[in-house]
Amino acid sequence: MVNITHKSNSLRKAIAVATVQVSLPETIAAMQEKRVPKGDVFSFARVAALFAIKKTDAVIPDCHPLPVEFSAVTFTIQELSIVIQVEVHTIYKTGVEVEAMHGAAIAALTIYDMLKPIDQHIEIQQIKLLSKSGGKTDPKANHTTQLQAAVIICSDSIYQQKATDKAGLAVIEKLKSFQIQTANYTVIPDEPNAIREQQQRHIVDALPLLLFVGGTGVSLRDVTSDVIRPLLEVELPGVMEQARRYGQERMPFAMLSRSVAGFIQNTLVLTLPGSTSGATEYMDALFPAVLHALAIRNNEPH
Repeated sequence: MVNITHKSNSLRKAIAVATVQVSLPETIAAMQEKRVPKGDVFSFARVAALFAIKKTDAVIPDCHPLPVEFSAVTFTIQELSIVIQVEVHTIYKTGVEVEAMHGAAIAALTIYDMLKPIDQHIEIQQIKLLSKSGGKTDPKANHTTQLQAAVIICSDSIYQQKATDKAGLAVIEKLKSFQIQTANYTVIPDEPNAIREQQQRHIVDALPLLLFVGGTGVSLRDVTSDVIRPLLEVELPGVMEQARRYGQERMPFAMLSRSVAGFIQNTLVLTLPGSTSGATEYMDALFPAVLHALAIRNNEPH
């Protein structure tokens, strides 16, 4: 199955529909009056859909097992058509559109099976996804304005060329995946003055996004968060709470991170861990949802 361990849980919803066409008005009447020999068609189809929703991962090879938090099945008669609508909700790392369509498909097949003795010309005409929301498809999680960012590496060893930067380059690759251009990439030592100088420079340049990578731990030279926190005009503690929670689910030392986030004027400033795994995990945890803060700050439609 596709690896989804990097994703975060979110509320995800999907609605699917299927249409069953019968050939006789008498067929519709028999369903409505519960005169079909095999039983109550709507009740059977509803139960079958619910079973299908919960067992989707057992029959679709690449579907992940997931908790179904809500499901609803409704039927609408439109002349000789029976429109089945299936809605599914979950709070998980992946969506439920296949579960919704599977439920609609099995409900349609159940109706077909129950009606075929009294109507020889039934057709299942379509099964389609009507809507889905949540995760990265949520409009609020996507930022359509072209953005630029600065990525500042805070590391004595990289600055002294005793080590090579991997975390910063990984962050730049993650930014690319969200169509964010890195306008500036700089390596500086773990010195308060150097950190403040970079912060001031990019605030003057009015870049919307400023990421410091490194210096967020507990060693004596980890000073990035100590320098940046007092400069924040609007701190966003929930941003880094989410990042630490996400990291803690993957390794036990994530709780030691002292990363901070917030606004200086209209620039969103994030401080990320200096390890490659830590930096990429923070990017996975925060993007693209954190960009919604920029939309709010700049009064863009959201």
